[in-house]
Amino acid sequence: MSQSIRHRGPDDEGFMVISDGHEVHFGGADTPDHVMQADLAYTPRERIDPQWRSAAGGLAFGHRRLSIVDLSLRGHQPCMYGDRYWITYNGEVYNYIELREELKAEGFRFETESDTEVILAAYMAWGKDCLRRFNGMWALAIYDARTQEVFLARDRFGVKPLYYTVEGGRFAFASEIKVLAQADGWKARADETQLLDFLAWDITDHTDRTTFAGVRQLPAGSFMVLNLKDWQSPTGKAGAQALHIERWYEVKPASYSSREAVDMLPELMASAVSLRLRADVPVGSCLSGGLDSSAIVCLMRKGLSAVGSTAALKTFTAGSNDAAFDETRFARTVIEAAGTEAHFVTPEPSRLFDQVDKLVWHQDEPFGSTSIFAQWCVFDLASRNDIVVMLDGQGADEIFGGYRGFFGAYLAGLVRSGNLSGWMREAAAMRQEIGFSGVRSIGYTAAYLYPKLVSLLGKFDGRAYSDQDWLAPGARRVLERNPYEVVGGRTTSVRELSVAQLVSTNLPRLLHWEDRNSMAFSLEARVPFLDYRVVECALAMDDAEKVGGGVSKRVLRESMRGLVPDAVLDRRDKMGFVTAEPAWVRDPAYVQMFRRELEESVARLPGYVSPGIVDRFDAVVRGEKKFDFRYWRTISAGKWAKTFDVAA
Repeated sequence: MSQSIRHRGPDDEGFMVISDGHEVHFGGADTPDHVMQADLAYTPRERIDPQWRSAAGGLAFGHRRLSIVDLSLRGHQPCMYGDRYWITYNGEVYNYIELREELKAEGFRFETESDTEVILAAYMAWGKDCLRRFNGMWALAIYDARTQEVFLARDRFGVKPLYYTVEGGRFAFASEIKVLAQADGWKARADETQLLDFLAWDITDHTDRTTFAGVRQLPAGSFMVLNLKDWQSPTGKAGAQALHIERWYEVKPASYSSREAVDMLPELMASAVSLRLRADVPVGSCLSGGLDSSAIVCLMRKGLSAVGSTAALKTFTAGSNDAAFDETRFARTVIEAAGTEAHFVTPEPSRLFDQVDKLVWHQDEPFGSTSIFAQWCVFDLASRNDIVVMLDGQGADEIFGGYRGFFGAYLAGLVRSGNLSGWMREAAAMRQEIGFSGVRSIGYTAAYLYPKLVSLLGKFDGRAYSDQDWLAPGARRVLERNPYEVVGGRTTSVRELSVAQLVSTNLPRLLHWEDRNSMAFSLEARVPFLDYRVVECALAMDDAEKVGGGVSKRVLRESMRGLVPDAVLDRRDKMGFVTAEPAWVRDPAYVQMFRRELEESVARLPGYVSPGIVDRFDAVVRGEKKFDFRYWRTISAGKWAKTFDVAA
């Protein structure tokens, strides 16, 4: 299990096993010699035999370390505190310095400079309420030897993953699903509902279920308590009955006014970025050339300058040979303004198909487009330039209204409130600013007022759920149930839509992709826009501050004026790290690659996708049908089924 995620932490590994009343600490093949020779309470004394088994069962913690804060041997995990608590933990609590001082004032002592020890002391001091004091990202497991309870918790927005399975008398948890697949008796089976939601509706990670039947994820902002005494007692609770799951964080706006929120945003953003610069290793940034990553880079430069740092600020950008998908001209404007050391990469289909099996394996689950490959190439480039921590702009679109759907929610809200003159004014502004026709504005309004009319959006945007002939007959029932509507993704309020996207419809899958892509190259990705203070500030703002006047992310643009170049702030188009996939599938050099992979995936997914999708693909190539991403989703799902030997 540990070896399967060596990429998440190649610097060290450790094991703690409690079995039949005995506690044993092991090192592994990747545990450095100097760690094995240390004199800490949690120092491993011997290396584990790969074939080692505990005849009596029990509790085992394993950990892979990516050294970022306190690079010394004292950062080894699993870590112990107070002869009572053990932890295995992935992530960063950025405000650990401030928390350590607070805990010192209460009499706690520390032997390391790591945030891990601070987490354990905080848990000892405040119990589960310590989570509310943390500003960061984490998936953690703490064992309390006195109460014999395992406490598992995930950060507010689920930046770091935590999966688990319950089978008979065994409970297993991990950062990636492939770890669970190493357990004895594992057989990968598809969760039919989740797989169909992905194929037809392009949605994943919207519930606690995964595309693997029986594998769950602990929801973001939640904790789980496993009482080992109940689990082990012959008369106690059995299996999942011994688990208690509770949400500790609800996504909601801050208590101050919209005007106060607008005024506070620049300061909060600067603080969020500065906190995420804390590291004892090189820090760089993704830079697409869009508003979000450009704001992060410029705030990084401001933060580094404020502390007198002369370190080079490295940025990493994916370009395209197709001008319609290339943002490098905007990235270069930011590079010049911020004085960064720039690095570029151009993803190509030939490299995609060379590496797609590896990419699918790292992602664990199917993914929606080849834009994930562009991000993969960026993190690969950063790793080859000795970067260990990367800042990125995830979350800004969800909290500031960066997607087209926010205009629909805004227009629908105006109609629902009876403000028809406001609707007409905003529709006119959208026509001028982003080219929304009157018919499109009416269609978007209707689709958000009446979610059952979602097919309208499909016809405007070429969504796969707007027709059904490409699905196998038995799979077409998936179109009768709109998962976006079920989880609140069709609302008449920009704020409500933000919350839905943060919790279920959008952000969870983006964070999934980012975590796997970055960790594949032993990189930690940090996302300042998901500092909870920034999120709650944004949610406190009026809808018009975000999408008023036909301008998306309006308040963010204005708050960054004077820091980010105007050429970026005044853009109205939106890309992100994209590829030229619509052009790739029509390119004679690559069309047969895509077609072959599509045919193989159709054959691998009987009962899900109709062979007619291949004919439809041919029509796209000929220019007779509009391109959309159902073809890649089918390829990705087929590759996933093959990679993990999934019974589908």
